[in-house]
Amino acid sequence: MKAITAGTCALAACLAAILLGASAPPKTNPAPSWNQKAAAAYLDYREGWWNAWPTAARDHDTFCVSCHTAVPYALSRSSLRAGLGEATASPQERALIENVAKRVRLWNEVQPFYSDEKRGIYKSSESRGTESVLNALILSSHDAPGGKLGADTRTALHNMWALQLNGGDAKGAWPWLRFDNEPWEANDSQYYGACLAAVAVGTAPENYNASPDAQTNFGPLREYLNRGAASQSPINRVVLLWASAKWPGLLAPELQEDIIKEIQEKQQADGGWSLSSMVGSWKRKDGTPLEAASDGYATGLVVYALEQSGLKREDVHLTRGLDWLVNNQNKTEGIWLGYSLNKRRDQTSETGRFMSDAATAYAVLALSQK
Repeated sequence: MKAITAGTCALAACLAAILLGASAPPKTNPAPSWNQKAAAAYLDYREGWWNAWPTAARDHDTFCVSCHTAVPYALSRSSLRAGLGEATASPQERALIENVAKRVRLWNEVQPFYSDEKRGIYKSSESRGTESVLNALILSSHDAPGGKLGADTRTALHNMWALQLNGGDAKGAWPWLRFDNEPWEANDSQYYGACLAAVAVGTAPENYNASPDAQTNFGPLREYLNRGAASQSPINRVVLLWASAKWPGLLAPELQEDIIKEIQEKQQADGGWSLSSMVGSWKRKDGTPLEAASDGYATGLVVYALEQSGLKREDVHLTRGLDWLVNNQNKTEGIWLGYSLNKRRDQTSETGRFMSDAATAYAVLALSQK
């Protein structure tokens, strides 16, 4: 009798274990981590190199800010601070902000990044328009975490609005540098620049986008962005989605939904996005084929824009994109690879890393969102 009872108990225990196992959620492997410390070290090194590079030097002991290295660095570096337990900005961050603030204060004295005399007609005005937007974006992003709009940032925004075009086909946009280089200095990059201006305004603290200056100029900017949205490359529309998330009312909800759907449809089988597939029929100047593989710049920027648009992290497209970013960091160097659209470059050289600078910064932004 005792044997039967023991056997019955054992059978019951076995059945219970089976039932509990069936009802418990399946075990999943923990997501692999990414190396924040290595990413910070890479970004700091690259910004420090750029700041000291003789080619980047400008008058009044300043340096120009680049769309590939300085701007993404300014947007992303502070997002690593909490995870690394840093109490203050890195020396490279401080140097960049001080440089931008200095040029803003000396706005009527400093020379443009590029002049008509040295680089051809319109380059002076294009440089001023481009710099005005980038200065406002960098300083707005710097002020945003503290919630206080600084005097230099207010001046930078004022300088930006003063250069907004008030006539012609590009009314509402800004003069923008054109060097036949995608994705930031090509014929369609003026649209990209206008999107960044909207991001700058929407990022600025103290509800700046409701200020008289912002509201006065909002209409022409909104009209320009909406009018040209349908003809833009997918990568420009990604930046437009980001801008619309920062400045509500910029786009109609149905257009935002169309952009999100378009982006999702371009996700590759491995979960990433390829910049080459998002720039239309663009060809390299040296005739070499564009890389079709997913890359850090496109994937980081797309994932970040989707996050900013309010898409939940449980969304399958976001989940797969984030997984791609985690799995494709070089965790020793901290870097995500990006590829030049203009010519094939040696990615181990200092100038060959420009696209990887942007890729790493936007990957960091995407992975750092809560």
